[in-house]
Amino acid sequence: MVKALLCDIDGTLVQSNWLHAQAWQAAFAELGINLEVEELRRQIGKGGDQLIPVFVSWWKRRQVEEPLKEFRKFIFQTEYLPRVEPIPRVREFLLRLKRAGIRLALASSAGKQDLLSYKKIAGIEDLIDEESSADDAQRSKPHPDIFEATLERLRLKPAEVLALGDTPYDAEAAGKAGVWTIGVTTGGWSREDLLAAGCIEVYRNVGELLDRFEESALVR
Repeated sequence: MVKALLCDIDGTLVQSNWLHAQAWQAAFAELGINLEVEELRRQIGKGGDQLIPVFVSWWKRRQVEEPLKEFRKFIFQTEYLPRVEPIPRVREFLLRLKRAGIRLALASSAGKQDLLSYKKIAGIEDLIDEESSADDAQRSKPHPDIFEATLERLRLKPAEVLALGDTPYDAEAAGKAGVWTIGVTTGGWSREDLLAAGCIEVYRNVGELLDRFEESALVR
């Protein structure tokens, strides 16, 4: 029996991946780096420490990384955060976990401030048992640090939990921590992409996972 679900939030419980991509696009443009939104959307799921090196040469990185992350944060929180919406039926899904006796822990590359906002937007503040964010890890996804921190807080072993995420980086990071991942396609990745990254099951969204709860890996 699964004792806990380690759950991503961006693109999994709230619809925010394309908004993050637009915020990064605006921030990079200030450096004269012009990128397509889809190029950036395919990097969402990583923290800034892993995303920025994809687009910024190593010799520039030390000078621009922190200002770029702070500017992106400012743009997102002022212009895009108000447009974030919950994935349909997310609270209903988390309540179903509770009835099954499965604890819910957030394991996200978002910062604590964004996590707080997302929980309010989704109306799930009272349903979270534990959480770890980018602020609790030295390295963000696809490194395993965030999942390892969450396991430590739950005091559970990898074999006692599953992860839920919307990107290959979730599956990769969880896998490095010894945790299997259920995928959802609400982050823009296909079923084939997520299975190739190591997901053991893929659903369109948490609503479909709720509908198929009894046949899912959560209770099998």
